[in-house]
Amino acid sequence: MMPPISPIAINSITPAAGSTAAAGKPGEFAGMLSNAIEAIDQQKAAANQAIQSMLTGGNEELHTVALATTRADLTFELGLQVRNKVLSAYQEVMRMQM
Repeated sequence: MMPPISPIAINSITPAAGSTAAAGKPGEFAGMLSNAIEAIDQQKAAANQAIQSMLTGGNEELHTVALATTRADLTFELGLQVRNKVLSAYQEVMRMQM
């Protein structure tokens, strides 16, 4: 049976409940960024595990593997686009004259 589909953007960006960094505290952005990168890595690992399981004759079906790899690809693309937007915003701030 397939696991339920969860929204990628919300799960990978929101900080975990019980996080030590409170709103406005130093390190909050770094923690959120670390959680997002970890979520991307977990999706990639899950896709790799599904591929290995299918290739070794495990219980994985082709459509499950295709969904896992697509989910990992979309998560990576989302992270890449967020990174590009953050870099663009940083460059724009650096161009501002004081």
